[in-house]
Amino acid sequence: MNAVDRAVVLFVIPTLLTRSPAHELAYLVSYFFAGAFTENAVPHFVSGVMGRAFQSPFAKPPGEGLSSSTVNVIWGFCNIVVSYLLIAHVGSFQWRATTHIVAFGLGFLLKSLGSARQFGKFHGGNTPLEGSGVR
Repeated sequence: MNAVDRAVVLFVIPTLLTRSPAHELAYLVSYFFAGAFTENAVPHFVSGVMGRAFQSPFAKPPGEGLSSSTVNVIWGFCNIVVSYLLIAHVGSFQWRATTHIVAFGLGFLLKSLGSARQFGKFHGGNTPLEGSGVR
């Protein structure tokens, strides 16, 4: 086996095996959920570090009641850890790869829209006050 053959066996074949369309789709789904977890971290972490209670899955009733600022900081941090694991340990995330950023961004955007509707029920964001100039 010459040097070229060894290079093909050691580098090219493993790359082709990990870059199949099914693998790439799984990577993009992972990056999508990384964006969603990143977005979910923002309101919990920010509310927590501001010392404000906020809805969380640990409140009673879940997602509607308020959890302490400490619980929200921990919950936000856990979401960031999950996001990191999905980005750093699944595939090979590239910040300059358009498909990777689009998948991450779509996850972030769609989760943001869902959060706006969900939390708007509790904070008046779904029905702005008449005469406030907000439409």
